[in-house]
Amino acid sequence: MEDMNARSPVLVLEPQRGWGLVRSAAADLRAGLRLFPLAAALGWLDIKMRYRGSILGPLWLTLSTAVMIGATGVVYGYLFHMDLKTYLPFLSLSIVLWGYIGTVVNDAGTVFTQNTPLFHSMRIPASLPVMQVIVRNLLILLHNIVVVAVVFAVFRIWPHQIWSLLFSLPVWIVDSFCVILLIGMLGARFRDIAPIVASLMQIFFFVTPVIWKPELITTGRQYLLLDPFYSLLEIVRAPLLGRTVDAVVWGAALGHSVLLWLLAAILFCRMRSRIPYWI
Repeated sequence: MEDMNARSPVLVLEPQRGWGLVRSAAADLRAGLRLFPLAAALGWLDIKMRYRGSILGPLWLTLSTAVMIGATGVVYGYLFHMDLKTYLPFLSLSIVLWGYIGTVVNDAGTVFTQNTPLFHSMRIPASLPVMQVIVRNLLILLHNIVVVAVVFAVFRIWPHQIWSLLFSLPVWIVDSFCVILLIGMLGARFRDIAPIVASLMQIFFFVTPVIWKPELITTGRQYLLLDPFYSLLEIVRAPLLGRTVDAVVWGAALGHSVLLWLLAAILFCRMRSRIPYWI
């Protein structure tokens, strides 16, 4: 009888503190990674459900991107007096990459609130819907890359330094995971976060060199490094267009990324267990 009373309780009501929070967060991440095939299947299912009954299906993603690049390229190429042979490859790659960034950030605000029934019906790791969003947007990115390949082929441009993606893409994936966690937790607690983020991303689209080249700024170009999206875009875009990425740009990208990782890790450790109650 004494041995039975000495056993650990089934339900521990004492709140976790210190390293206990870190261990719980790490366990959540490990559980999410084990469920990655499920996250990939859910991400693909999201795209199928969005275009269910459509004749072209996901090809609408590619078609709409191609129309936007063509229309924007002609208009802004004329306004900026740019040579379309150099401007359209830059624009197509920029818009496709920005499409991934913008969609990931905008989806982050509702990543947990949209999965409220799932969180309330079963115990799932908080990292599972985060990976679902990443997979869904990576699949959309792969669809849209076709447009970039066509533009490069038309203007007979071969992507340079493809090997550089071995360094830049992992940074993008980890940043995507952390920004979804960070904004997702804030969005679960404060429902105003999602529309605020959507409005800010519209501003960043015009402030960041997406439809205009950084070379158009003659003075104060160094202030572009304060824009976290610029450095992240540049470490992928510049090598593919045959330009060398400056060390200061890589430094800015890694600096912004490390700051993002730290903020996401701190909030995830402290707020992870409260997500089901907030949504």
